[in-house]
Amino acid sequence: MQTTSKILMIRPARFAFNEETAQNNFFQQKVDSNSVAEKAREEFDAFVQLLRGKDVDVMVVQDTPEPWTPDALFPNNWFSSHITGELVLYPLFAENRRKERKPEVLELLRRKINHRKLIDLTHWEEEGEFLEGTGSMIFDRDRQIAYCCRSPRTSEKVLAEFCARMNYDSVIFDALDKEGKPIYHTNVMMEVGSQVAVICLESIRDRNDRQRVSSRLTASGKIIVEITLEQVTRFAGNMLEIKSRNGTPIMVMSSSARNSLTPAQESTLSTFNKIVSPDLHTIETVGGGSARCMLAEIFY
Repeated sequence: MQTTSKILMIRPARFAFNEETAQNNFFQQKVDSNSVAEKAREEFDAFVQLLRGKDVDVMVVQDTPEPWTPDALFPNNWFSSHITGELVLYPLFAENRRKERKPEVLELLRRKINHRKLIDLTHWEEEGEFLEGTGSMIFDRDRQIAYCCRSPRTSEKVLAEFCARMNYDSVIFDALDKEGKPIYHTNVMMEVGSQVAVICLESIRDRNDRQRVSSRLTASGKIIVEITLEQVTRFAGNMLEIKSRNGTPIMVMSSSARNSLTPAQESTLSTFNKIVSPDLHTIETVGGGSARCMLAEIFY
């Protein structure tokens, strides 16, 4: 099952610019404002309301002020949930993000979701090796493929363990931004849905890699919607397909991402999905993450 109607979201308590993640997240911008946390909560609440209005089952957990976790509203990086019963915990690059694995959230996942098997990869943090969940990996869940671009946050060693324990194949490649720097998370340049794959092939500079990734997507039956590096800067790659309780496919992206699409791109996406596009300007600017990063898919 590629998509789910059940989503977990973490309502931010003290959202702010994170100096630790800014080392390799070049989307982040420091904003001189005392109202950043308040604006982020407003954007978050409106996003939740929008999803619930589309009959998506959204479980909201309020983050705690202590310990301070400025990026708590991006839970998809530290865990993933799988229809086969696994809850996977991931090693995170930034030390202050590791505090997001709060007992309250873990207990909620155990109690309400009832996963039968815990796969804990967090021990890799001690060796300086990281794999940041569905930020680092884009899943084709139906075919058990993990698409992954190399970066300081994405270790091939950890990826190999994940694939071995979850019986996934990996498709690994290098992807660079407009400045020629490694793209920190695969999910800012790629999305795989039930029928459509959104990808910035332009970011994959190596011709053989580009062909290999494209061919794998096509062989998997995906219709490719190609986006540009300029659109990546507007978070057009940071989409996620989910569904309503009655099975209606929904493609979630920010208003910035949607406004960057060409009519042809939006038309293709709209053919297969209803588009939901919240305004996430503050969260995107300060946090360097967008709509997809805020959604932790729940499968059970």
